[in-house]
Amino acid sequence: MAKTDPEAPPTRGRFDVGAIAAALPDTAATMLVDTYLTDRPAASARVFRVYRPTPAHYHEGCDEYLYVLSGRGTFWIGDAADEAEFGPGQLLFFERGVVHALPRLIEEPVVFLSVDTPRRAPTDVIFVDPATGTPEAFMARNAPGSDPA
Repeated sequence: MAKTDPEAPPTRGRFDVGAIAAALPDTAATMLVDTYLTDRPAASARVFRVYRPTPAHYHEGCDEYLYVLSGRGTFWIGDAADEAEFGPGQLLFFERGVVHALPRLIEEPVVFLSVDTPRRAPTDVIFVDPATGTPEAFMARNAPGSDPA
């Protein structure tokens, strides 16, 4: 049997998404904490928990599909006037460059399964008003001293 490179991305996998979501911390200093399931050039898949409202922002490099695993809140895509409630079982989709926000957390924990096409770099977040956030304040893996593993 051929030895495989331990650094190579997996070519297949089975993931217990519920267990991964349950392992996310109860609190965080950042807006969200995520765990990558896959991180390949064509697409990345993550489970992430949102800890506080996220201001208007967009991603330059990928389209994003957000499947709501738990929690409820409000989300808008493209226009703040489009704000609507979301809950478990719903799928939110937006293309790269489309401004979006999660202004209210109604019921926690708010956890999403995210599929980004192509791969979304952890620092690919641009806030419409730079005073409302930075990549370091957005995601725990970007925070100073974090372990991006």
